[in-house]
Amino acid sequence: MLVVMNAHATDEQVRAVCKRIEELGFRAHPIPGAQRTAIGITGNEGEIEPGTLDELPGVVEVIRVSKPYKLVSRDVKEDPTIVRFKNGASIGGEELAIVAGPCAIESRKQAFAIAEHLAHQGVRFFRGGAYKPRTSPYSFQGLGEEGLKIMADIRDQFCLLIVTEAVDNESLDLVDHYADVIQIGARNMQNFSLLKKAGRAKKPVLLKRGMSATLEEFLMAAEYVMSEGNYNVILCERGVRTFADHTRNTLDLSVVPAVHRLSHLPILVDPSHGTGVRSKVTPLSRASVAVGADGLIVEVHNEPDRALSDGKQSLYLEQFDELIGQVRQIAPVVQRRVAPAGTVAARLDPASTR
Repeated sequence: MLVVMNAHATDEQVRAVCKRIEELGFRAHPIPGAQRTAIGITGNEGEIEPGTLDELPGVVEVIRVSKPYKLVSRDVKEDPTIVRFKNGASIGGEELAIVAGPCAIESRKQAFAIAEHLAHQGVRFFRGGAYKPRTSPYSFQGLGEEGLKIMADIRDQFCLLIVTEAVDNESLDLVDHYADVIQIGARNMQNFSLLKKAGRAKKPVLLKRGMSATLEEFLMAAEYVMSEGNYNVILCERGVRTFADHTRNTLDLSVVPAVHRLSHLPILVDPSHGTGVRSKVTPLSRASVAVGADGLIVEVHNEPDRALSDGKQSLYLEQFDELIGQVRQIAPVVQRRVAPAGTVAARLDPASTR
């Protein structure tokens, strides 16, 4: 169910409706929009008795949401969600979010060399893995909390917001403490206990599509996070498993406009995991921007041939420069823009990212 408030409804009226919903034994999810506030109702198995809510001050109508995902749907919020950060960066707005960095944090020297280069290119978000869920138990598994501390220092020195993955409930607590965005990886897209815990965290959540997930399953996973009260969810297409063998995965760019049609949530594209091949990352980045993605998440390394994880899909620093240069040219065609080079590190106050 969905309660649509009047465009001029006061905060007091919104609170009164939420209180009444909770008195009925349900959960209220007020989601402000550009024109009015909508209040999603979860916990109800059927329709609420007419007159219970629609006669309250400020209420325009109470409508039934037919989709299995309620809070994610555009029925609840017509205008796109923009996830905003204290330093002025955002995901989902006019500016394309560029998230870049190594697959894994290997050392302080490696991470700082990459971060400095990215900061001077106008990148606002630094990605790096402290915990690495690998196919082989003998592969590099990440530095753990040490890696998180290195990224926290990178944020302080270069004013880059930190995006990193939590692989289980224990690591999520540490990621929530150190990072600015909690990433839930493809392998954990349907780890429902982890999704619920991420939904109770205060940080925005970047949710990657599972390797064989349908669009509805993808949106339902986001619903798990939002149902716990965290409405700052960012989706990410990172390729799905098909019969194709010329790439690591098949990057499904058709899901971008499909998500925008059904949901108000922003969606990024990860062409690094989506292809697994360095030479294909830049072309698919161009296509991602053209198809309407709200940003890119790209793996970059100063020495890809020596990388401990995913070196074959990681761009050299100069290749990333070429990529972002091309993206800057394409972005205006789809009414987007990219932060100019050489401005972020000089402009941002490290304390503002906290």
